[in-house]
Amino acid sequence: MPNIRDDQAGNNKPHAVTCFDIWEPWRESIIEQHRFYVDQGRKKLLSQFSNMEQESEEAAERWLEKRSEHFDPDRDDPGSLEEDAHHEGIEFYRLLSELRDQVRMSIVAGMYHTWDKELRRWLLKEIGHWHRGAAVTERVWQATHEEIAELLDASGIASRDADHLQKLSACRYVVNVYKHGEGLSLKKLKNNYSEFLQTSSFAGVAPDVRQVDYTHLFITDEHFDQFSNAIITFWRMIPSRVRSKTLNMPKWFQRAMEKDRNIF
Repeated sequence: MPNIRDDQAGNNKPHAVTCFDIWEPWRESIIEQHRFYVDQGRKKLLSQFSNMEQESEEAAERWLEKRSEHFDPDRDDPGSLEEDAHHEGIEFYRLLSELRDQVRMSIVAGMYHTWDKELRRWLLKEIGHWHRGAAVTERVWQATHEEIAELLDASGIASRDADHLQKLSACRYVVNVYKHGEGLSLKKLKNNYSEFLQTSSFAGVAPDVRQVDYTHLFITDEHFDQFSNAIITFWRMIPSRVRSKTLNMPKWFQRAMEKDRNIF
């Protein structure tokens, strides 16, 4: 990429300029918005599943009471009725568990997509100080997670190997599998992040990986916290100001810049 030059002063010698700058009040605001989302997601949504055992027992009792209205002692077995009620309670608990897991996954998907959009919006705002063009704007919005990580690394904003970015990469795969089912993201989870796939072993033997599909996707409250903390850490770790003499951007970004320049 060409050097950043002070053309107005007629000085072609490269000098360091600010390429990216994060306004501290905005940094704090975006973190607080994230925390609010997570906290309220727990309080307003996930907290409703705190008494699933009791609710399952009550569901079994309601089922038994309803069936007892038509109980015929000459024809019906009271023991069988009790057993059926017990199974109804188990099924109610299973369905509640699945709903809780879906709610948790939806909250995670929402916070990931919010982080992703806010990051791209901030990047484009900062890029707009030294380059403006429809091609770059469109390309940044279309960039994959890997390409955005490459941009962050090349510009000195964040290392692509940082633990929090790796955790957010895993979160991206989880969200994609949750939304789309089978695909590349599921393969990535199988190969690199199997902790997000709930599998049971029989006699100590793990199931064949080929039998694992999107229905095995599962995240715990601990995973939830890890993803949330990764987002907070990401915003915290961005340098207040990134200065550079040259724009050593990824090739995909350079091509978009060149496209903008060729338009004019």
